[in-house]
Amino acid sequence: MPGTAKTLLAQSFAASLSLKFGRVQFTPDMMPGDLLGTNLFNFQTSSFSLTQGPIFTDILLADEINRTPPKTQAALLQAMNERNVTVDGVTYTLGDAFMVVATQNPIEQQGTYPLPEAQLDRFLFKVLLGYPSKEEECEIVSRHGTRAAMPTLAEFGLAPVVSREHLLEARAMVAEIRLGDPLVGYIVDIIRNTRNHPSIETGASTRAANMLASASRAQAATQGRDFVIPDDIKFLAVPLLRHRLVLAPNAEIDGLTSDAVVIEILDQTAAPR
Repeated sequence: MPGTAKTLLAQSFAASLSLKFGRVQFTPDMMPGDLLGTNLFNFQTSSFSLTQGPIFTDILLADEINRTPPKTQAALLQAMNERNVTVDGVTYTLGDAFMVVATQNPIEQQGTYPLPEAQLDRFLFKVLLGYPSKEEECEIVSRHGTRAAMPTLAEFGLAPVVSREHLLEARAMVAEIRLGDPLVGYIVDIIRNTRNHPSIETGASTRAANMLASASRAQAATQGRDFVIPDDIKFLAVPLLRHRLVLAPNAEIDGLTSDAVVIEILDQTAAPR
């Protein structure tokens, strides 16, 4: 949905974590070089040097990512998987905190291109943002007042709550959260059950299993635990899997959604006690 503060949300996320923020508006005529950067000849040194593109940041907002052709979408694949980019045969390393936040338009809108499955699989979550409630919308309008422009992050009172160093330390700590063998088996069972479900044409990958394990560790940490429980996995399964599943044609005709299928799989997969 347009106008629901997706850009502001991504900016706020970056600001609160002391990270650099970059935004790219994807368009049908956008080329990979517009995202990665271009090698330009330096007459003083008689050599080429890279003019870095907007991908060289910490949090990259890829706005309306499905407005651009697959060739440009594919420029993100290496960055999202390896935190590296290759320009003219030379590989450049992105920051340890690099991540992509993307928005997309409904696929039925004109001028959109479907995202390739390889790219969808690299996104950790797909979060659905709708309109705010009436009470929330009234408060938003009241706070905006007579401003002609959007307030700055400072005017919103947003400030970093954690340093970059502490963020990386927290990431290392989350990796130490215990995930027992029975829960590893539970995650794998969920993933494998997506592959033989009659309503699913293409199930989730092994990458999805790894991501569900990592995300479950992070969820446990937010709850103050040093171990994962089945509820952590169940809580994250829908947003983590909804964009990774390709429904069978008959399921789409019947009006089924990937969310409903994931919930059904969770109900049918025995959790360890």
